[in-house]
Amino acid sequence: MNTIYDVAVIGAGPGGYVAAIRASQLGLKTICIDDFEDSSGKASLGGTCLNVGCIPSKALLESSENYEKAIHKFHEHGISATNVKMDVSKMLARKDGIVKQFTNGISLLFKKNKVAQMHGRAELVSTGDVVRLKVNGINEAFVEARHVIIATGSSPRSMDSVPVDNEYICDNRGALTLPVTPKHLLVIGAGVIGLEMGSVWKRLGAKVTVLEALPTFLAAVDEAVAKEAKRIFTRNVGLDIHLGCTVQEVSRKGETITVTYKDGDDLKTLDCDRIVVAVGRVPNSGNVGLDNVGVDIDERGFITVDHHNRTNISNIYAIGDVVRGPMLAHKSSEEGVAVAETIAGQYGDVNLDAIPWVIYTSPEIAWVGRTEQDLKADGVPYKVGKFPFVASGRAQAIGDSSGFVKMIAHEESDRILGVHIIGPYASELISEAVVALEFGATSEDIARIVHAHPSLSEAMHEAALGIEDRYLSL
Repeated sequence: MNTIYDVAVIGAGPGGYVAAIRASQLGLKTICIDDFEDSSGKASLGGTCLNVGCIPSKALLESSENYEKAIHKFHEHGISATNVKMDVSKMLARKDGIVKQFTNGISLLFKKNKVAQMHGRAELVSTGDVVRLKVNGINEAFVEARHVIIATGSSPRSMDSVPVDNEYICDNRGALTLPVTPKHLLVIGAGVIGLEMGSVWKRLGAKVTVLEALPTFLAAVDEAVAKEAKRIFTRNVGLDIHLGCTVQEVSRKGETITVTYKDGDDLKTLDCDRIVVAVGRVPNSGNVGLDNVGVDIDERGFITVDHHNRTNISNIYAIGDVVRGPMLAHKSSEEGVAVAETIAGQYGDVNLDAIPWVIYTSPEIAWVGRTEQDLKADGVPYKVGKFPFVASGRAQAIGDSSGFVKMIAHEESDRILGVHIIGPYASELISEAVVALEFGATSEDIARIVHAHPSLSEAMHEAALGIEDRYLSL
């Protein structure tokens, strides 16, 4: 007799594998089906984030930053470092080792939590009290479950004019495996992936040009942060950023790629030896069998879900990049937990208004909540506190004092509406703001909390004090 699972999860990325583990912890018989394969064709859990996204990119960012510090910063600390060289192959090997450690870790977590796993592409076949799935792996198999969680993630958006081969023209996967530092790297798209990958290879010695189709730099970011970021990235980091530019065609002759692009009304060309295409991502809602069972999707390909991530089919759920909201790994994971708890009869919930965003450039950028331009457009009364890291003793001590913390609170209630950071360890500092938003804190609440001295977190404290213009260090 075939096993009928309580939960079948399609996808083992940060949303899927977490959903599977939590479901099993709650006593639900769970299987996770995933089709991701590494460069050698072997099954590799963790999805895009772990294999070719969040984790490997952070490894390269760390390695390249250390290299840059050795050349440009060590002397400030009295450290002499001569003949500093970067062995790209060792950098990539370190990155691959970290990825392997964590993909193997997910397998161990599955065993520990008694989650069954299967490698292959899962497709919905029929629904009812029990959902039937076909799994195309080495052999065709069928799985039955009372509930299904779709966590198939997203893929890089393609450009017809710039076909990716992941040798000369790369998406996120290829950008993480370049065997040598390019002489001239063109990045198409000034979003998170483009800026992070551009930063890596710029630090290692490449000339980096960034072409962005939008007329505004980091349009989703608070305007004050975006303005400061563009100034630092161009003046200090050395990225050559061009806005309002659209690529028309590319051609390659040997190692030289010629790119034709429109800059306003002008047609221009540039030569480079590698291209990274980073123009966003699209949901992986195809090839899942949604049409077979009547699951609704919107005009952009996202699976339509309610507040609890339930589709129009009552026992089929969807989470992560394949549904509405930001395409962020931590959002996917928390949705996975919430859905597992909902299926188990508990109350699962994710507050999409308190999701932190991070760009791991140098300086880092992080934010949560509303931007000043959004509040202004909506006519919401607000007040602002802003504290620069140049006035932070800890920032000066570590030698990284660029940027600031900006806090926005409602003018009448003082409730915190948004916090925006550009500066050292912004990715770590933002969590205090996330907690504040989640619990409905006021700027006065943060201003009254004792923050360790000296610490970067004092900048958050000072920004809160600044809401009422009572800075103590400025």
